Amino acid sequence: LSYKERQLILRRPPVGTKAASAHDMKREFFIQKTLHPQFPITPKVIALCEDQSIIGSDFYVMQKIDGVIFRRELPSGLSLTEQEITLIGDLVINGLVSLHHVDATPLAQLSKGPGYVGRQVEGWSRRYRNALASDVPDAEILMKWLDQNQPADVASCVIHGDWRLDNLVFNLDKTPSLVGALDWELATIGDPLMDLGSSMAYWIDHSDEAAFANLRRQPSHLPGMPTRKEFIESYLAKSEWGCADFTFYEVFGLFRLTVILQQIWARYVAGETTNPSFAGFGEAVNLMVNRAMRMI
Repeated sequence: LSYKERQLILRRPPVGTKAASAHDMKREFFIQKTLHPQFPITPKVIALCEDQSIIGSDFYVMQKIDGVIFRRELPSGLSLTEQEITLIGDLVINGLVSLHHVDATPLAQLSKGPGYVGRQVEGWSRRYRNALASDVPDAEILMKWLDQNQPADVASCVIHGDWRLDNLVFNLDKTPSLVGALDWELATIGDPLMDLGSSMAYWIDHSDEAAFANLRRQPSHLPGMPTRKEFIESYLAKSEWGCADFTFYEVFGLFRLTVILQQIWARYVAGETTNPSFAGFGEAVNLMVNRAMRMI
């Protein structure tokens, strides 16, 4: 929404059918309004509208954060030194650590109590089975491993649920700084290491196998960026959460992303969506399940 003196962002659900619990504008608005005072890179929300006669859905309006968002490749014409890229990687890590240490009390109503890890394993396993297509693995061995090896919750804190470079906004005018964190749809109160594991599923290293690297949607492979191992080690050192073996969380993150891909693939196979970008998702599901199986 462009005005002479400023620009705002109107956020609304996607057009069409959606799950009952998805794209809850009131929930997103509440989370951001509550978080902004203590986590300022959360966009400042301005107003929520629940009168669906206006545009056909709930919506809210928030500030527009100026800056750069990194997608699969660097924006055209942008040149960064390896030192600047290293700083950007550190900002991603530090931002997640900071989020996981904000006071969660104001968002307590989002908490379902202890057992977050177990609920996630059960829920994502159910979603995978419900969306199973004939040309992908049944993943029963993988789901059984997750069920039998789940650790206890290490903590209960505010988690983002989708902490990726393409959900972050950077100011690159001088020294790089993190100025915005977007897309709070999946945010809740939960286990911080599960949040980190989910984030690492998208973090592809420069040395990863070509098939997995083809799934990359952020420039985490650039010289200067931390590897997954370095990201995890740095996060654990800074956050002070104890974790002797991160394998479960990394496997869970891969499986969670696999379920998301599988749900889209099932809709594509059924003809419910015809977006040509989804044509390779069945192959991606096979690749991700096999990768997770190798890890366990």
